[in-house]
Amino acid sequence: MNLKNKKILITGATGGIGNSMVEKFNNLEASIIATGTNEEKLNDLKKNYPNIIIEKFNLDDHDKIEKFIENVTDKLNGLDILVNNAGITLDNLSIRLTTENWQKVLNINLTSSFLMCKYAIKKMLKNKYGKIINITSIVGHTGNLGQANYAASKAGIIAFSKSLALEYAKKNININCVSPGFIKTEMTDKINEEFKKNLISKIPSGYLGSGEDVSNCVAFLASDMAKYINGETIHVNGGMYMA
Repeated sequence: MNLKNKKILITGATGGIGNSMVEKFNNLEASIIATGTNEEKLNDLKKNYPNIIIEKFNLDDHDKIEKFIENVTDKLNGLDILVNNAGITLDNLSIRLTTENWQKVLNINLTSSFLMCKYAIKKMLKNKYGKIINITSIVGHTGNLGQANYAASKAGIIAFSKSLALEYAKKNININCVSPGFIKTEMTDKINEEFKKNLISKIPSGYLGSGEDVSNCVAFLASDMAKYINGETIHVNGGMYMA
């Protein structure tokens, strides 16, 4: 898998999955810009991977996304690969879910991802080459208690990714999704053991996935080994959901 010197932007780089992707693409000698909002974790990333470029950016600033992509492209001298990994959750049962929290999750998870794709594609069209991998979730396929906003945002990403794939396939731009199931992260480490045991019992493989499981899949889709895959969603969930 050759990704040496490929120019890649990874959003949500400070979380468990995002960190694994930075490590994966760094090992594959890609040129990386990693973004997030947690300054302390961004600084830790820079210490661990001195070769990468760190950019603090709030994806909720929709009016600034076009300029952000412009700056990223200038710093990397191009843009080959975009990985939309950033996302938030604001969970509550539907009758208690405020309009504000519904909208905030859609603004960051769905609208920001679309705008990142939109402006990245404009750059990729100039080179007649590009790979976009949007990180979705098993919840976007199955739904989940208390996550109507999150499920809607992730299902929306899958839908618009298919549309973009149809629009730009002939321009040598591939747009795909990776849909993780339950992955071992700092967040899952804090889950009550009994709840975790119950959760794992529903996974045919019998264990939580790792960030590396997801990043391996993303790296494959970012490579030319996946050049004939377009508009697809690859599930990384241990068999918990099968499309």
